[in-house]
Amino acid sequence: MNSNTIISCQDIYKRFTEGKLDVEVLKGVTLDIHAGEKIAIVGSSGSGKSTLLHILGGLDLPSEGKVQILDKDVAELTDTERGILRNQSLGFIYQFHHLLPEFTALENIAMPLLIRGLAVAEAATQAQEILTKVGLGERIHHKPGQLSGGERQRAAIARALVTKPQAVLADEPTGNLDHKTAQQIFDLMQELNQEMKTAFVIVTHDMQLAKKMDKIYTLIDGHLEEI
Repeated sequence: MNSNTIISCQDIYKRFTEGKLDVEVLKGVTLDIHAGEKIAIVGSSGSGKSTLLHILGGLDLPSEGKVQILDKDVAELTDTERGILRNQSLGFIYQFHHLLPEFTALENIAMPLLIRGLAVAEAATQAQEILTKVGLGERIHHKPGQLSGGERQRAAIARALVTKPQAVLADEPTGNLDHKTAQQIFDLMQELNQEMKTAFVIVTHDMQLAKKMDKIYTLIDGHLEEI
C-alpha cells in the first residue's frame, strides 16, 4: 500500500452457505481506494455489490483474501477495534437514511462524534457546521419525520461526513429519490469530495451518475472489472 491508499483489498473471495448450496459471490476481487478518489461500482441486483462494500468497510470479513484499512489488516482486529477504525476513518451512506426518528437532525448527526467521546457542545457545533454545508442549516431542530426524502438523505450524508472520514462508502445513496433530487444529492457529494478530499465509493444502478466518477467498476459473476 502506498501512503495515499485508504482501503486495499487483495484477491477477495466471499462464500455464503445456504442449506446444501455453497454460493460464491466474490471471486478474487482486488481493489485499492486512494485519497480523494471517486469510484462507482455497478452491476445487476444480486451481483454482490453490497457484499463488496461491506467487506471494504470492515462490516463483514471475506472468506479468503486480505483487506487493509489504513494499513491495518481488518481480519486481525477485534470487533471493537474494527468499530473504532470505522468510526475514525470511514463514513457510510445507505439507500434508506437510517436516521433515528426520535432525535432531531442535529442530534442524529452529532451521534458519531459523541460515540467518539467528543464533548456534547463541541459535537453539536461540528454537527451544525456540516448540516449547514449540506443545506440543512435551517432544519437542524427538525426530526426525520418532518424532513423530505431529499432532506433526510442530505442529513444522512452529513452524518457520514461529520467525523471527517478519509472515505465514504455509499450503497445506492440516491436509489429512493426522484431524478432531480438524486442529481442534487450527487452534486453535493461531488462538492464535498473536492472540498474535503474525502474518497467516495458508490454502489449504484444509475449509469448517468456512475459516469461522473473517476472510475467505474462492474461486478459480473463475482469478478470486478474496470469499465
